[in-house]
Amino acid sequence: MPLSKPLRFHDLARLGRETPDASFAPFDGRVALDDSGFLRAGAFVFDKWRERAAERGEPLPLDLSRSCKYGSLFMSLVYGGSIAGNYQHQYNIIDGRIVDLSHAAADVFAMRRPYAHEPELFDLDMHRRSMENIAPRVGSWVEEFLALPPKT
Repeated sequence: MPLSKPLRFHDLARLGRETPDASFAPFDGRVALDDSGFLRAGAFVFDKWRERAAERGEPLPLDLSRSCKYGSLFMSLVYGGSIAGNYQHQYNIIDGRIVDLSHAAADVFAMRRPYAHEPELFDLDMHRRSMENIAPRVGSWVEEFLALPPKT
């Protein structure tokens, strides 16, 4: 069944949940995060996620399923905070709140405990290499995003 109107990120978005009990290593933030910034970042990453799928010859995604590494790295580079997560999902802690661009994605919705924090994941070479591999693409997204004129 076709969508009656174009799918927009802010139709799915919701900002903020309570922070889990854990300690996280902070990143240096560059921009203050508010609801408007969250929606703007989410829409931008959603468009980039769809572009990536098109480049790879994959069906265009309907949400940000399987994008959590990309989204959490993007958010940490733009808004600061830290990256937290587990073997199924990764998200940010910014200003004491869980911030997750893919929170409304089907894969996250299906998880029993998407915001459990398993710090040992971040010590694994496999995970570090995976994050290093996506860093150039995400870095270019960040540069493009920060160069956009602010929405008024």
